Amino acid sequence: MVPRARRRDRVTERNVSPQRLVHYRDNWYLDGYCHLRNELRSFSVDRVRSAQELDEAADAIPDAELDEHFASSYGIFAGRANKTAVLRFSAARARWVADERWHPRQYGQYLTDGRYELRIPYRDERELVMDILRHGAQVEVLAPESLRGSVRQQLERALAPYASP
Repeated sequence: MVPRARRRDRVTERNVSPQRLVHYRDNWYLDGYCHLRNELRSFSVDRVRSAQELDEAADAIPDAELDEHFASSYGIFAGRANKTAVLRFSAARARWVADERWHPRQYGQYLTDGRYELRIPYRDERELVMDILRHGAQVEVLAPESLRGSVRQQLERALAPYASP
């Protein structure tokens, strides 16, 4: 398989033991064991330049192991969650967010003032930051500080083109 990575925009030839196809946010991904990196990875199908069937059999990974790797963390970025995002939504936004499912292992609760606090396990913050930003001023990241800083940095970058000359 020859995918072109979005992040670095480079092509890498890999031998992959395919496990399953996943449809996520209007895109198809191949979950598989990457023999180059010796780990489970997701590959965006639309980024695969070419693929060739090999004579050797693919390694089979048990479903439970695939689920733990690909579904324990937030979004398409796989791996075991090692951080928990703590988000506080305004009372006005709480009515929508409380009904959303961000993650199977999320925990949410209404606060006494009508706001809503949501806890989400994650490993890679990239997709989570994008989803937080869509709520604008109606959400505050309480923890961890690294996620709070990333959201603040993205908001500052978004504001920069609008700064007065």
